[in-house]
Amino acid sequence: MYSNALKAYESVDRTTMSGRETEARVLTKAALKLKSCQDSWHTARREEKLDEALKYTQQIWNIFQAELSNKENPLPHQVKLNLLRLASFIDKRIFETMAFPSPEKLTAIIDINRNIAAGLRNTPPDVQ
Repeated sequence: MYSNALKAYESVDRTTMSGRETEARVLTKAALKLKSCQDSWHTARREEKLDEALKYTQQIWNIFQAELSNKENPLPHQVKLNLLRLASFIDKRIFETMAFPSPEKLTAIIDINRNIAAGLRNTPPDVQ
């Protein structure tokens, strides 16, 4: 079921990169894809690029949701709950953007992805 979602981790060498760094990397990639769509909103291939960026982001957050729902996940309950709520918000925003596209709707997803990635790397979000 998650075979397509696992492609979100494409070309990442897990033997040399920590799980946190892998997660930060794919979140950053998702943010960059969405930002590229936002910056080139009025181009001919916008719909195709937007669809690809939204689906990529959705796959990443689907993996996170599955991992957070796993009873073996070592994160504290409240942290898991907060991240699942955030994932729910992302899902809603993605579906809303798919139904009624506008570049402004991407800002929240971009910011969340960047901030979570920065936290995983333990760096301030404005450094990216």
